[in-house]
Amino acid sequence: MKPIYQILILVLALALGLGGGYLLFGGGGESSQHDHSEMTDTAEGEAETIYTCSMHPQIRQPEPGLCPICEMDLIPVGSNESSDPLVFTMTKEAAGLANIQTTKIGSQSGQRVEVSVSGRIAADERRLAAQTTHVGGRIEKLYVSFTGEQVRAGQRLATVYSPELITAQQELIQAIEFRGAESDLAEAARKKLAYWKLSEDFIQEVINTREVQETIDVLADQGGTVADRRIAVGDYVQRGDVLFNLVDLSRLWVLLDVYEADLAKVSVGDQVRFTTTAIPERIFDARIRFIDPLIDPQTRTARARAEISNRSGKLKPDMLVKGTIIGSSAMAADQVVVPASAVLWTGKRSVVYLVEPGSSVPSFRFREIVLGERVGNGYPVKSGLRGGEEVVTNGAFVIDAAAQLNNQASMMNRDVLLEGSEGKPSVPDYRDEADAGFQNDFTAMTEAYIALKDAFVATDATAAREAATTMDQRLRQIDADLLTGAVYSFWQQQKGALETHLDNLITSNNVAEQRQQFEFISALMIDLVRAFGAEDTLYVQHCPMAFNNKGADWLAYEDQILNPYFGDKMLRCGVVQDSIQ
Repeated sequence: MKPIYQILILVLALALGLGGGYLLFGGGGESSQHDHSEMTDTAEGEAETIYTCSMHPQIRQPEPGLCPICEMDLIPVGSNESSDPLVFTMTKEAAGLANIQTTKIGSQSGQRVEVSVSGRIAADERRLAAQTTHVGGRIEKLYVSFTGEQVRAGQRLATVYSPELITAQQELIQAIEFRGAESDLAEAARKKLAYWKLSEDFIQEVINTREVQETIDVLADQGGTVADRRIAVGDYVQRGDVLFNLVDLSRLWVLLDVYEADLAKVSVGDQVRFTTTAIPERIFDARIRFIDPLIDPQTRTARARAEISNRSGKLKPDMLVKGTIIGSSAMAADQVVVPASAVLWTGKRSVVYLVEPGSSVPSFRFREIVLGERVGNGYPVKSGLRGGEEVVTNGAFVIDAAAQLNNQASMMNRDVLLEGSEGKPSVPDYRDEADAGFQNDFTAMTEAYIALKDAFVATDATAAREAATTMDQRLRQIDADLLTGAVYSFWQQQKGALETHLDNLITSNNVAEQRQQFEFISALMIDLVRAFGAEDTLYVQHCPMAFNNKGADWLAYEDQILNPYFGDKMLRCGVVQDSIQ
């Protein structure tokens, strides 16, 4: 009979354990200090079992099987579990049992300064160019024939029959025949052709064949869209005449009319959100880069200029826009103070849990914050919290302990796969400290970084060296002389580290070694983009299996995962952690 008693004791222990779990996460209880009655369970009755991969939590399906990324067995998860490791969910009864109480802190309602504006899209005047001919003559053929046509740098635009070109070639041939190829006369004739920007290959072909070429092709000096065509077949042109006016529409200006009475509320660096009737479903974000110092006497408005990327080509010059400028004072507020009871401490780190807005069940987001010295019953917040957010002031330790057991973000468990950036150490915001020239150069370096990322997606060591060389060149061209104080120190520190890792990458031919350097470069670039901003939306992406499951991050223009640490071996392994506007 003794074994039967042992079995009964074991069953009783299991029942008590399950009952305790039910009391904590499914039992009855009163609601918290704030009413969470609206947070009802997503389904009544028995919930459908969802299966996920322990290495790739973005994989979720209703039946067991293998992970399509790493082919590990899928494991069941709770139906109300959040897919974001920063967010821990509970039932309404569990929140009541844990006596969860929350408080809204430092509300900023009514303090935002917003200015409604209207305006239009315009071409960036700095990206206008005139395509000229370097040789006079008659237009024999025209390969670009209409306004709006796209032109790429080096593309053949027209063929010119040029008598003066024929004469210059004859002079070169005669000089070589009478005085020799190394004579001063031959050199002068060669330089004459070179001054007309004729390629060295063209000149060398004339020398080698001793044949005169009657026509010459006009090649595009740069790419863009044809804004104005000034020639037709048969026209005679002089050297220096404009054939086409080109404009690069990959980046545009947003010209906004600000009324005189609202000018005091608007400053360079303020955020702009606008829409256009051509794309009504999308809201565009930009920042004010220039405010016209003159007021139009007719409309009593001054023009504020923002800049926006147009890689997709959806925005067109002269589109009408309506939007809102969020004035600089909208970001100013009284010191935000968080109650001392809301803060969990682990060493020098401080952690709070916030109510996740819009959730159907009680959900709480883990966030690290930076605090000042305690004042009374609270701490002034240096970074990490905004006024109006709702923090847990009682029961935070219970949430943290449960999150720890669930392998989610907690005080003692930081190294989980994060979908958001709140759990990461804060990076200073220097977007308003850098002038337009710095920002343009920084954007060019960022584009070179993306090319480097693409090279690793293709597992191409040679392309990676070339892209890293370009990125290094653009990094060294950035003029940081206008940065001062902490901004300058931050930039110099990051720049020095970038130069070191780029040099190490460039000198290596081994793609595995290059990828190790790319990890460091990516970490530095993520901090730099967070500090100085991004011209386009950039996605911070993470691979948990890189470098023996240590994990590594990278930046991408698209939200689709293309893994640079594994390439084709595990191309889709990863998750989007954050997006930087």
